[in-house]
Amino acid sequence: MFDKITLVFPDGKKKEFRKGATGLEVAASIGERLARDALAVKLGERTIELDAPLEESGNFRILTWNDAEGKKALWHTAAHVLNEAVQEVFPDALPAIGPPIDEGFYFDFDVSHPFTKEDLEKIEKKMIEIISRKEKVHGKKLEKKDAIRLFEKNPYKKELIEEFTGAGKTLTVYFTGKFADLCKGGHVSETGKIKAVKILKTSGAYWRGDQKNKSLQRIYGIAFPEKKMLDEYLEMQKKAAENSHLKLGKELDLFSMHEEAPGTVFFHPKGTVIYNKLMEFLRREQEKRNYLEVITPMIMKKKLWEQSGHFEHYKENMYFVEIDEEDFAVKPMNCPGHILIFGEKRRSYRELPLRIAEFGTVHRHELSGVLNGLFRVRKFTQDDAHIFASHGQLRKELVDVIDLTTTIYNKFGFEYRVELSTRPEKAMGSKEIWENATRALEDALKEKKINYKVNSGDGAFYGPKIDFHITDSLRRNWQVGTIQVDFSMPEKFGIYFINSEDKKETPVIVHRAIYGSLERFIGILVEHFGGSFPTWLAPVQAVLFPVSEKHADYARKIHAQLSKAGIRTELDLSNETVAYKVRNAQLQKTPFILTLGEKEEKNGTIAVRDRFAQVSFNVKLQDFLEQFNGQ
Repeated sequence: MFDKITLVFPDGKKKEFRKGATGLEVAASIGERLARDALAVKLGERTIELDAPLEESGNFRILTWNDAEGKKALWHTAAHVLNEAVQEVFPDALPAIGPPIDEGFYFDFDVSHPFTKEDLEKIEKKMIEIISRKEKVHGKKLEKKDAIRLFEKNPYKKELIEEFTGAGKTLTVYFTGKFADLCKGGHVSETGKIKAVKILKTSGAYWRGDQKNKSLQRIYGIAFPEKKMLDEYLEMQKKAAENSHLKLGKELDLFSMHEEAPGTVFFHPKGTVIYNKLMEFLRREQEKRNYLEVITPMIMKKKLWEQSGHFEHYKENMYFVEIDEEDFAVKPMNCPGHILIFGEKRRSYRELPLRIAEFGTVHRHELSGVLNGLFRVRKFTQDDAHIFASHGQLRKELVDVIDLTTTIYNKFGFEYRVELSTRPEKAMGSKEIWENATRALEDALKEKKINYKVNSGDGAFYGPKIDFHITDSLRRNWQVGTIQVDFSMPEKFGIYFINSEDKKETPVIVHRAIYGSLERFIGILVEHFGGSFPTWLAPVQAVLFPVSEKHADYARKIHAQLSKAGIRTELDLSNETVAYKVRNAQLQKTPFILTLGEKEEKNGTIAVRDRFAQVSFNVKLQDFLEQFNGQ
């Protein structure tokens, strides 16, 4: 009689299997199609190869390309294939690390020269060859001495071995063909599962991200389980390059980046209009829902961040400064400041829920190698809010935040999906507190009938969260908004309110951001709209010019009326031709182009060309204003 294990599926159903059954066998027991589509499985918090034996009971999920973990299992395997290919083409190359990332994978190598275009072509060809071999991917536990012997010529692996064994971790090595690498697992079972692969680019990278360490060569790549997916990806990348926020930001004079302030954005006047309009829109929606806006300091004492837990869990991402021989930190988050405001006075249950909002500028240390335009910066502004509520109010507050989030995303035409992230290994608070917080988020999502996926172990250090992933016009997904439930930080700060029984009670905090970061959200919007912003958000809403100089006074009069009506209008009185002015306004993605000639001045009208090149003549100004207000 075989020993049994019990697997709990995402729908809550439980099923027994023999101990040692593989993920592929489990998938096949459910359906032939699922077994064919399966890339890996997840048992508890571990991603496991399909042909690896399942030795214990637990929450179980079969991973396909539709799952982020499924994609990462394929990309993780592709990183191993890249490692193998580089070592076959360049035997002297020393591999360092090579993880899957949000989109694709990379691997770092210590080589004698930067990789050339020809080198990359050879490596990619070798990767395709390795994939065609359908090499099995299998893991093996090793003792420290055996691991050191296996990687005796590689100082990077030896450093990792010392680090892992020093932390008491088990050493595992994964083999693809005859090549081995230190790895904790989470792959597809053979290289043949990869049907298409592409090397994307190279860059320099420091070992462990530290500029004091040796500079390595990083190769980025992407892989897919079907060839047509790669073709679609490359076509999307081509469109994305045309819509690049860095390219359009320069062409439309929205913002710039400068080496004098790496990782920070210089918003130009037109970009600042977008920035302010986003704040105005959300501010109006928050005011409807009784949010109270605050402003908190940029720099606060280090001991505050020790109390909040940020110093312990986040110090490597923080900036510190000494003032009057005392340590301070530049804030990476806004929550401690809001908690101090809540605790400033004695609060009654009648004041709850208290919704505190701030467009708070924060600074977080990011390595120079990962900085990426508006998408990855060191200084940014969060549309941050913290809701202080009683436990009985929590569910309604979560539902209301979900409704607000939906309202905001609908304004831009974004669809979204939701992921629920649970307790990580390093976390504040008891398991019971975490279970209660997680259940509250689940209940709110179920009340709104929102489908969601669970990311085990990916919560913030102080509480579980739900993340909103929007889909843009190029069908790319972006994680932007987040809602986090926090029972731990109120206890750490000792804040309370007086309940209806005249007793002290600890509130729960809901951390909330919808844009996430204004800088990143603007970058997404630039690419989503291709620079053709909705009229309400466009930096310049109308360009106005006379067809000849003799109508300049009439143009000035109309310009003044438009400006008085609140329309952001540019008056072009240059000596360029009408065709040139029209073309220039179109290149600037201006929603309306207004021209004034003899007929318009005589009749007191304007000629209107919209962004779709539809032209209307002899339009009364009042009619245009009514049309404009309907945009």
